[in-house]
Amino acid sequence: MLTFWDLLANRISKLNSILCVGLDPRLRREQEVDPRSALVSQVLALVERTEPYAAAYKPNIAFFEAWGLAGIEALQTILEIIPEEIPVILDAKRGDVGSTAQAYARAVFEFWGAGAVTLSPYLGRDAIEPFLKYEDRSVFVLARTSNPGAVVFQDLIVEGEPLYVNIARTAAGWSDRVGLVVAANDLTAMKKLREELPQTWFLAPGIGPQGGDPAQVSQIGCRTDGMGLLANASREIADAPDPRQAARYLRDRLNENRPQKIVVSQDAHPAHQLKQFIIRGLIKVGAFQVGDFVLKSGDHSPFYIDLRRASSDVELLREIGRAYALILKNLEYDRIAALPVAALPLGTAASLETGKSLIYPRLPPKPHGLGRPVEGTWREGERVVMLDDLISTGASKEEALQVLRSAGLIVDSLVVLIERGHKARYELEKLGLRLKAFMSLEDFLPELVEAGIITPTMQESFLNFARGE
Repeated sequence: MLTFWDLLANRISKLNSILCVGLDPRLRREQEVDPRSALVSQVLALVERTEPYAAAYKPNIAFFEAWGLAGIEALQTILEIIPEEIPVILDAKRGDVGSTAQAYARAVFEFWGAGAVTLSPYLGRDAIEPFLKYEDRSVFVLARTSNPGAVVFQDLIVEGEPLYVNIARTAAGWSDRVGLVVAANDLTAMKKLREELPQTWFLAPGIGPQGGDPAQVSQIGCRTDGMGLLANASREIADAPDPRQAARYLRDRLNENRPQKIVVSQDAHPAHQLKQFIIRGLIKVGAFQVGDFVLKSGDHSPFYIDLRRASSDVELLREIGRAYALILKNLEYDRIAALPVAALPLGTAASLETGKSLIYPRLPPKPHGLGRPVEGTWREGERVVMLDDLISTGASKEEALQVLRSAGLIVDSLVVLIERGHKARYELEKLGLRLKAFMSLEDFLPELVEAGIITPTMQESFLNFARGE
């Protein structure tokens, strides 16, 4: 069973980053007319820009609850769209007893689907225990917080030590799935708690405007393996002129003095190794091209990814089938519906790898012959997963979706090899589709820079184009 700590460690290793990005949206007056759309747009834009550097995201539930039902619906949409391989900590600071704590735990882990949550320890273990019943999830208990008024209670001397030390020691003893909130702007407290609890995970708010120096925080707060610490930044990134640059800067600052910085090991991460193999294979067959290309939408693009070329390399095609199998394994479905024409060989590879039969919609439906709208063997009421090569906009998949649903098939998921931008996720959500992608444009472009096919300036330009900037 993959636990939250496993997911977090994998993400940190993959990105070489211990940066946690807080999602605390604030709306301007003109956005208050439609708060749900404004919240979703603002947060997803931040996620898209910071994803290459964010080890985790931490939405603060208060900034959504403040907008009532519209805020709740917005948060639900956002959590569904954030890729499942990225850890999410719901900053809710819950703390109650009995059936109330059980209800809070069910809301956090079952309704919201968060991987971890912040909790208040003031009511004791009774308030924490219901959350620990979810064996693959974790909690961060408030120990030393970053607000100025925290010293009034947290620094009280109890049995010769500050209260926060007693809280931290006791809470960490309840389970190895208990982490601690430890302020990044109190290095004395952080040093003391790291010495006391050398293996415990810390969530450290307070870097940036609140005074925490990133390089010092990672040097003192990390475990000896470079893990064990998530340093959270919210406003410093969200309010920056370029959130992407701000996230990268903080990532790099946190890594300056980080003990035994983690280097991505392909052997340790088979999915990452597979991703690298596929990207390099696509480069080898010339799948990425630079120029002026007209997309299906009619828009012009400065680059084009032609995955049709993958079928000319048998080994590459086989590995692409494995990639699709990895993202399909957690979905419930009866058949794979590949979209003509580019995805047909890719869908065949995925079908052979998963053992699930392949069908495909006729686009547009043809009246001649048998006049079937969907080719292959299928039955009305079956659940199928749409499979395509890549996605730029949700609208490009609408025609195929209508054909499949009109035939009586249940379609609620789309899997692609490459996702060009997160805007499509929001558009697909309106169509009732969940998107699962094996890789993003952010994964693909750095390899092109390394291969000398594009320059770093072109990389940034292509990313901006994909985001619609």
